[in-house]
Amino acid sequence: MLLRAEARHRSRLCVGLDPDPARLPGHWRGRVEHLYDFCAAIVDATADLVCAYKPQIAYFAAHGAEAQLERLMAHIRVVAPEVPIILDAKRGDIGSTAEQYAKEAFERYGADAVTLSPFMGFDSVEPYLRYGGKGVFLLCRTSNPGGDDLQARRLADVPGQPFLFEHIAALAQGPWNRHGQMGLVVGATYPQEIERVRAVAPTVPLLIPGVGAQGGDAVTTVRAGWRGDASGRTTGPVVVNSSRAILYASAGDDFATAARVAAEQTRAALWG
Repeated sequence: MLLRAEARHRSRLCVGLDPDPARLPGHWRGRVEHLYDFCAAIVDATADLVCAYKPQIAYFAAHGAEAQLERLMAHIRVVAPEVPIILDAKRGDIGSTAEQYAKEAFERYGADAVTLSPFMGFDSVEPYLRYGGKGVFLLCRTSNPGGDDLQARRLADVPGQPFLFEHIAALAQGPWNRHGQMGLVVGATYPQEIERVRAVAPTVPLLIPGVGAQGGDAVTTVRAGWRGDASGRTTGPVVVNSSRAILYASAGDDFATAARVAAEQTRAALWG
């Protein structure tokens, strides 16, 4: 689904849907009941420019707006049925609790993929993999500075003493990826680490946040993460997320038009 959307729209751009009521445009500002209206307008303006959408569940749940998120997911299905939806939830729990989180992501919201923390091990990930045709993106080398606290530590008891993020990448490329359902989250603010992840995991999709407001460079990011064969066919996809730079390209009534312009510019930089 991801590769079809990439080819159809000539895009590696994922638009993150992280609506902050305090930053909504015009008379919607501060009004939680318009989170859906804002995001739906962004989707309508960018549906032919993206390879994925990534709604962040916390921006809805914090305001009791889960029903608006459900409505938004359904709207994306109608407007852009070929575009995968990655629910950014960063869940991480075991056993029956993980089963409930998987049900939330794939049955309640109808997401195509979900972001997860691998910190609690494979049994915290396995319930999501029971859903055929659904995907998971494991946090690997995140874009926040605090990621160094754990992700950049070496594992003394693993041959070669890899960094923790390299070990996660190896698991996602190999034994954990039983049905080809896994991808990795790697921040655009660390292009050298993206290359290290690609060396270990050459074919899994990489979800790369950090382009735009967080300062990641689009061209450097794609060069580090995307892989293709001699014919130009993608063999190692990248899904490069931009949220604030597109959502808040304008604070006025022209916000959707401005979002489209910003998305067009980002898509061109990522594709070129």
